[in-house]
Parts: sequence; C-alpha cells; structure tokens
Amino acid sequence: MTFLVLLLALLVERFSRWRLRLQQDIFWLRLLDRVEMDPDLADDPRRALFRLVLLPVLAVGVLLALLSLPFYGWLALPLHVLVLIYSLGRGDVLNELQPFREAWRRGDDEAACLAAECDLAVEAEESRSLLRRVQGYLLWQAYQSFFAVIFWYALLGPVAALAYRLLALTCEHTAQPLLRERSVRLRHLCDWLPARALALSFALVGNFVAVFRVLLRYLPNREVPAAKLVIEAGRAADEGLEAAVLAGEAGVATLDELWQLLVRAGMLWYVVLALAILFL
Repeated sequence: MTFLVLLLALLVERFSRWRLRLQQDIFWLRLLDRVEMDPDLADDPRRALFRLVLLPVLAVGVLLALLSLPFYGWLALPLHVLVLIYSLGRGDVLNELQPFREAWRRGDDEAACLAAECDLAVEAEESRSLLRRVQGYLLWQAYQSFFAVIFWYALLGPVAALAYRLLALTCEHTAQPLLRERSVRLRHLCDWLPARALALSFALVGNFVAVFRVLLRYLPNREVPAAKLVIEAGRAADEGLEAAVLAGEAGVATLDELWQLLVRAGMLWYVVLALAILFL
C-alpha cells in the first residue's frame, strides 16, 4: 500500500489544488499559541514538544491502527494519503520563483532582488550571489517539502512523516528561544539520513565524482547543516552551473536544470521503492 499512497499523493500534489486545501495549519497554530502562553511550559521544551508533536502523532497513529484492522487495512488508505499530503511542504516553489525568474530574464537586477526578498526571503549583495542563493532555495525547499517527507513515510509510515512536518512547523513558527533551540536540534537529527540519501541520489543522476567529493567532505561530520549538504551536493551534481553565463535567460536556465535534477532524483527514489516492495 505504501507505493500506492506515494503515487496518489504525487498525483494530488502535481495535478490538483487539494494540497492547498488540506494543508490548513490553523488548529495547530492555535495549539502552539496555547502552549507558548502556558507558564508551566515556558522553561520545559520537552513537554511543549510532547503536546505539539507527539500527542497529534499518537492520535493519528491510534486512528490508523483502528482503521487497519477491518478489510485488510484498506479503510486506512484515504487517511494515509491525507496525512502524507498534509505532511508535504507549504506553498509551491515553482510559483514562488516565477516573479524572480521573470525579473532575472529581463536583466532587471533591482526587481530580481526585490522579488527574491519578498517572495523567497533571500537576500544578497550582488547578482551572482543572489542567483546562487535562489538556486540553494530551490534545492532546500524541494528537499524539506518533498524528499524528507517521502523518506520518512517510506521508512516508518505516515506518523513519521507527520512528526517531521510538525517539528518543521515548530521550528518555523515558535517564538520561544528554548523551544526553537530544541526543535531545531531534533530536526537536525531527523534530516541527517534523508539529506545524505538525497545527496547520494544527486550523485547517481548527476555528476557522480563532484557530488561524491561533497559527500566525502561532509559524511563524517554530524554537525553540518542539512541545508548546506543538500545545496552543495545539488550544485555539484550539475556541471554547468559554475560555467554558465548567469545573466538573463542563461541564469534562468540554471534553475530549470536544477529542477530537472530534482525530478530525476525523485524518479530514482520511486523506482528504488518499487523494486524494494517487489523483491523484499
């Protein structure tokens, strides 16, 4: 059923707007507000994370277990799909990039900087570093929105995918320093395996030698941020990024090349998962 759920989630994510309707965080954000206003939890990030992440995950896990009993578990299929879609990243990275792409294609550096700052929260002092930062934004957003969630769903099921997303939401939205520090630390641990799996995928579908050098440099380092590893591996996988003329259409083409790299990596993951289901 895992592969079927992944296919259905991919179809919904790519060809419908259901994802935007399902990814409503208003109830969780209200829970976050209540937790942050509770004075008993202000200095206890473990209890706060228990309420924000573990309790919702346990509730979904119990419901999935109950639905998995009758009819060989097929009643749980819709809930698997709903949980997986909810666990995917927020927004649409391709639509978010569109204003920057148009400005960069025209050669309008000022509009490109404004679009990157307003739509992507990306800033840079000069145009070359701006394009590099936008390339990194594309790689990281694709990883944390899709690849990390798919990895944990395939490995441990929907509760793991949901836990990853709730932990990411906590990192993004909490205003409490202790809670943010603890959630960032836990997310770093959760990103360790999927980030390296994606980097290895980049090596297999891109420039193997260049990506392998990145992996050798960062593999034994447990403290390297997942974003740094994913971005450097993704850029190394595409041989033409450094040599490309960055202005105008050529600069925009580097974003298309990175997207195609991500698509190939995603196809590789699906193929590997299908083979694992067939032969294991």
